[in-house]
Amino acid sequence: MVPPLAVLHLDTDLVATDKPPGLLVHPSALDAHEERTALHSLQAQLGERLFPLHRLDKATSGVLLFARSREAARHWGPAFETGAVSKRYLALVRGWPPAAGEVDYPLARDPELPSAGQVRVPAVTRYQRLACFDWPFQVDGAHPSSRYALVQVSPLTGRRHQIRRHFKHIAHPLVGDSTHGKGAHNRAVALWLGVQRLWLHAASLELPGGLRIEAACGPEWAALSA
Repeated sequence: MVPPLAVLHLDTDLVATDKPPGLLVHPSALDAHEERTALHSLQAQLGERLFPLHRLDKATSGVLLFARSREAARHWGPAFETGAVSKRYLALVRGWPPAAGEVDYPLARDPELPSAGQVRVPAVTRYQRLACFDWPFQVDGAHPSSRYALVQVSPLTGRRHQIRRHFKHIAHPLVGDSTHGKGAHNRAVALWLGVQRLWLHAASLELPGGLRIEAACGPEWAALSA
């Protein structure tokens, strides 16, 4: 039996859940074979229709927010569209990026299509390095160990795959990212930590007015505690 989704917040207008990795937010043509989604599961749990206010990639875990009515969706939707919602993620990346930085790099609108010829839209991501790791296994043949870092990430815009694409752009791809990352490192870290996943977690979001919702990391993140 599939366990119910954890409810992080519930009020008259909004409901937030802690989405596990591997679960779609809503039905998608890209995963037409998937029958279970966060939207359908939470609607069944609450016995009401819900309206997604934003998205997380299927492989990403963490805070996911829904409106409980069309009116609430119309009220809160623009806050996500204009970047007025503050989001904080945790990610494990390849290498040791600078202690803090900002990636201001326009992205093609649709990451599923070739970038050439697409209009590029503004995209800005800030990050802070929380911890560095030098693990005793060899991946590229040139170094006896491999370096990774735990980073806190704040996307200031909301483009698809923005965090994953921006960290690829600065040559520190996310571990476990099968699209934008490095397969050899993904496999090596999965073997070292005993977990195969995209190491990206939506840790919190804060709405205008001060409502802050947080989702604790899963137990697999304990090895990365800063």
